[in-house]
Amino acid sequence: MADLSTTFAGIRSPNPFWVASGPPSNTAGQAHRAFEAGWGGLVWKTIGERIVNTSSRYSGLTLGGQRMAGFNNIELISDRSPEDNFRELAEVKRRWPDRALIASLMVDTRDRWHEFVRRSIDAGADGIELNFGCPHGMCERGMGSAVGQNPDVAETIVGWVMEAATIPVIVKLTPNITSILPAARAARRGGAQAISLINTISSITNVNLDTFTPEPDVGGSSAHGGYAGPAVKPVALKMVHDCASDPELGLPISGIGGMSTWRDAAECMALGATTVQVCTAIMHHGFRIVEDMIDGLSSYLDSKGFASVADLHGRAVPRVVAWGQLDLQARRVARIDYDRCIGCNICYIACEDGAHQSIDMVDPAPYGLGPGRLPGRPIPQIRVDDCVGCNLCSIVCPVDGCITMQPVAVPS
Repeated sequence: MADLSTTFAGIRSPNPFWVASGPPSNTAGQAHRAFEAGWGGLVWKTIGERIVNTSSRYSGLTLGGQRMAGFNNIELISDRSPEDNFRELAEVKRRWPDRALIASLMVDTRDRWHEFVRRSIDAGADGIELNFGCPHGMCERGMGSAVGQNPDVAETIVGWVMEAATIPVIVKLTPNITSILPAARAARRGGAQAISLINTISSITNVNLDTFTPEPDVGGSSAHGGYAGPAVKPVALKMVHDCASDPELGLPISGIGGMSTWRDAAECMALGATTVQVCTAIMHHGFRIVEDMIDGLSSYLDSKGFASVADLHGRAVPRVVAWGQLDLQARRVARIDYDRCIGCNICYIACEDGAHQSIDMVDPAPYGLGPGRLPGRPIPQIRVDDCVGCNLCSIVCPVDGCITMQPVAVPS
């Protein structure tokens, strides 16, 4: 069995799956349940000056019957006292010495950063994550993404933290920025040992068309919040790769954003992350999802002949290049497996109306009925010479493996 143990910026954990800073990491009770389920690490819900949260605070985006395909929140940092948070953090570390336990912090002045760093160290935290990413509420107070969007300020605050820190410092970056690299490089210049990304994306998920108030409704008003969940994974993967491929950066990365399954995690690690953090999927399905994530990643690594999770790290990074470096002579075309085709003809509609008009509807007789096809009803056939290989038909097809994209030789 492949070794899943991980060392991230000097912080060891039995596997790369960490609970992200957020509602699932708010109390000692939750941390105990997470570690009992098998999570390798946990980043405590951000500790700072005590705040007051709204009552109504979440909204979700349902797509095609999938609940929480996107998830929005206007919740701020912990509304519990720093005393309670640090006391419980110490309790958790005493009980789980082999797990990675990270204190997430957000304060304002240099003195307060020094104080909270020292309190984190005294509580036994293995590392500190600086929340430079929260896109709502805290940024209006000059913290959160207001710091992450200003590399000079971020570098200064990281420098303040490093004056007091004796444990690894991780900077959590905001995606609400033109390029994530200036902020990541600023974290490095300030002395941080690692970065984590992405925090949530500023958003409004939906509007109640009776009251005209967006959700979540707070006494007849709302506010933009932080967007997370499976829908943000592509943004997270791109920004993880941006940082992993940057020759100036050279910092280990903890990947966050839409991580729900072992496959999501494997993709993120292949693009350069050493650990992955999960929040929304836990809120949807509970801590025990880590069991499937551990089993799935272990089986995948074994199937590839990898001795450890480190063998997966960064393998996809060199495969992402500038568009101008792509091989314009490479060609793929669509192939239909008629033993799987159900005759829904969605591929034909998509190609005809939305792509390159390379599918014909033909007599089904030569192909038989297949699974659920109706006698005499035309079925799709690819015109290979006209197919540009855009992938749309394979993407819209509801049957896995029915339409595949196959490389074809191109005459020299």
